[in-house]
Amino acid sequence: MCGEAENGRDAIEKGQQLQPDSIILDLSMPVMHSLDAARMLRRLLPSVPLIMYSAFGDRFAEQLARLIGVSSLVSKREPVDTLIGKARSLLTATAA
Repeated sequence: MCGEAENGRDAIEKGQQLQPDSIILDLSMPVMHSLDAARMLRRLLPSVPLIMYSAFGDRFAEQLARLIGVSSLVSKREPVDTLIGKARSLLTATAA
């Protein structure tokens, strides 16, 4: 991990500063909604995989996240190994 953000706006700033290999966003973030942050991050860092990690099972938000370009959606109800596995597979696919 190279950074942590307090909110959506901070995630954008940190993404630009740190140029991470991947970004994990919580669906419910303060200050700037994570879908708005994801949209901006997709424009600024088009090759960086975005993972939406959320406790909510909102189908509309999931569809919108996919339209925005979120690479993967992982429920917080799943074991953390699922999140780690998704991140690894996305990084492997990006490196290939």
